[in-house]
Amino acid sequence: MFEKILIANRGEIALRIMRAAKELGIATVAVYSTADSEAMHVKLADESVCIGPPAARESYLNIPALLAACEITGADAIHPGYGFLSENARFADICAEHKIAFIGPKADHIRIMGDKIEAKRTARRLGIPCVPGSEGGITDDDEAMRVAKDIGFPVLVKAAAGGGGRGMKVARSEADLSDALSTARMEAKAAFGDDAVYLEKYLEKPRHIEIQVLGDGRGNAIHLGERDCSLQRRHQKVWEEGPSPALNASEREEIGAVVAKAMQDLQYLGVGTIEFLYEDGRFYFIEMNTRIQVDHPVPEMNTGIDLVNEQIKIAAGSPLTITQDDVRFSGHAIECRVNAEHPATFRPSPGTISYYHPPGGLGVRVDSAVYQGYTIPPNYDSLVGKLIVHGRSRTEALMRLRRTLDEFIVDGIDTTIPLFRTLVRNADIQNGDYNIHWLEKFLATGGME
Repeated sequence: MFEKILIANRGEIALRIMRAAKELGIATVAVYSTADSEAMHVKLADESVCIGPPAARESYLNIPALLAACEITGADAIHPGYGFLSENARFADICAEHKIAFIGPKADHIRIMGDKIEAKRTARRLGIPCVPGSEGGITDDDEAMRVAKDIGFPVLVKAAAGGGGRGMKVARSEADLSDALSTARMEAKAAFGDDAVYLEKYLEKPRHIEIQVLGDGRGNAIHLGERDCSLQRRHQKVWEEGPSPALNASEREEIGAVVAKAMQDLQYLGVGTIEFLYEDGRFYFIEMNTRIQVDHPVPEMNTGIDLVNEQIKIAAGSPLTITQDDVRFSGHAIECRVNAEHPATFRPSPGTISYYHPPGGLGVRVDSAVYQGYTIPPNYDSLVGKLIVHGRSRTEALMRLRRTLDEFIVDGIDTTIPLFRTLVRNADIQNGDYNIHWLEKFLATGGME
């Protein structure tokens, strides 16, 4: 087992990793920018090292500074959390070169799944169903037109190195395709330094379904059920729940088995998430996230399995001791991402929290690193915390969520809590009748007015 883990992240995920490490008897090192000197993860770590100024590229993305922090503190492992360097294959390689364990997948798997075109090729090879589309990158407009006519309009132009909705454009007709290609290429080049794009069939009213996986790199892998992440704004998830209200038991069991088998064949190491679009009873692979996810508490609440704990043990060389038959699913979990944003306009709202009262009670979890008097800096993601509730049924979970949202108080800044108070009382949400376009249409038609 590791003796000391450096956590190359900040906020609630840094605190989440720290708690898991301490429960395993492992010392922790926090790194922080000057903007985060008063952050909770810095206060609670065994050691802390300032790695630079507020700009992420000069601190949390500064690989030499992170390696220096490991050398100074004697850390023998790095956990990257999510975001920042978590899916940077070169960082994983550099850690190996310096004999520092990277608590994450093999660099080759990060590299494969980080290239959306290669990820689709790999998924097909592993027997995972994919969205109809181009076999590789699109080199010119004529090729794009041939592919689009073959799979049928509307089509989605996507950045090969993309994520978070950047470099994605819909072309509903032949007349739209050229502009969609040029815009997507331009956005992809600006965001990722790579203007390669590919085409996929655009699904009109799909759900976004994710399957949580865990493997030990030795051919042992399991799934921990699915999450429905269809409530999104600008391709960013807002509300996640599991199990999905859209799936039946046979669909759930079938796609879980397919994904687990694929990860066994891939000899995947650590935690990961296979993301699908789901429409009319069919699943279509879109990407794999080779890291711990923001919404990992959903399967944790439904299975009782500590994913970060397992992730650390596997990275330290332990085989997977949980079989698929050991996984017991119970009840229903819902996670709401509470951001420092205006609930209707989503305008960022950094500032000082003047009063903070998180909810509690049976089946309630709040993953957050804020506290009363803490100042949320404007430099990073606006996540205040994640409210996760669990109930014996979806109805019980919804009622528990309604109660906890009414208890949750964060004063001094705007937050998205009022949005969730509205959503949990909405008939479509209560009935589980929504898709990936639902939230944006709801907001566009004055749902928060």
